[in-house]
This record gives sequence, structure tokens and C-alpha cells, in this order.
Amino acid sequence: MILYSMPSSGNSYKVRLLLALLGRRDVSLINVEAQSDALTRARQDHRLPFGKAPALMLEDGTLLPESNAILCYLGEGSQFVPADPVERAQMLGWMFWEQNQHEGVIAVRAALRTYPHRRAQATPDHMADLLARGHDLLKVMETHLLQHDWLTGTGPTLADICLFAYTHSAGDRGGFDMTRFPGIRAWIDRIVRLDGFEGLEGSRGQS
Repeated sequence: MILYSMPSSGNSYKVRLLLALLGRRDVSLINVEAQSDALTRARQDHRLPFGKAPALMLEDGTLLPESNAILCYLGEGSQFVPADPVERAQMLGWMFWEQNQHEGVIAVRAALRTYPHRRAQATPDHMADLLARGHDLLKVMETHLLQHDWLTGTGPTLADICLFAYTHSAGDRGGFDMTRFPGIRAWIDRIVRLDGFEGLEGSRGQS
């Protein structure tokens, strides 16, 4: 299999993180950073069905787009997908919320601060609005994580991997005040300590 991955993107990182946690070293990486020739070529060759990374090419050439769909494919049958149907539905609920609410604020503010080609959109009013909305969204996670170690069930699931990707860098990259959220910070520490953990820049945790 081949993963078309944008190294600095949280959506690509969540897939790389799951692969690391599963010990999957059989997936090749092709990096397609933002505004790069590699990204343009991948789009022109229709290797990115929705025009963006990540996308996973299976052995038969089938292309799977969208990070959370790829997580569900790769996680099938693993310890990261609950066997209980209620817990599985709760996991999916967090994953839908991540794409519908969280990513569009937390990741967007980080992108406006990180990528030069998006700086024009980083007006003071827009950034202030994203900051306020982002703190409200993080509070949703905080309220839950003050009472639970994981987003659903008794161990990490795809929901934790999914939401970790942009949440763990929300302070440094997004400018959010993470000192407000001790529950989230403790949850981040638990994920970093998982066997096989790999950071956004490829740093390893426990082996």
C-alpha cells in the first residue's frame, strides 16, 4: 500500500500515527507537502480523489480518500475499534465531530499561522473568532476527559488518535491556551506513552 501524506498536516499525521501504533511498516509514504510539485502531480494523476492528502492506495490500486475513512479501514479488527456496538458508535460520533466542528477551527487557526500562502486570511477579527470558538470546542473535550481516561471505553480508540492529531499541537501551532485544559494535557501524555507512538515529526515514544 502507498500513503500519500502531507508531513505537516494533522489529517495525514493521524494515519501515520495509527500505522505506527499498529506496527505497520509495510505502507510506503509519498510526501505531498502544501504548494509542492508533488502535490500538483498527485492531483493531476488523480491519486488524490478529493484533491488533498491523505489518500491511501491499496494493493489493487483502489484509492481511499479522507483521513477518518482511512483510519476506519486500517483499524478494522484492531484494538482501536471497540467490539461493543454502542462504544463503536460513540467512537464514530467523536470522529464525525472532529471533522465537522473541531478540525474546521483548531486546524484552520494553526494553518493560518503556519502556511505563508494562507496568511492573507489571518485577519485580526477572524483569528480572534477562531480563538474563542476553539477554546469552546476544547472545553467540550476537557469536560469529558476530566472524568474519563479515553474518549470512549476503557482504552484508546480511533477517536483518540483522530482528535490527538490537531489537539496536541493546538497550543504551539494554533496559539490556544492549553493551560486551561489539564484533562486534555493528561490525555495527551497518555497517548504519547502508548507503545509504538510516533510524533508529528517522526519522533518515537515507547518501543
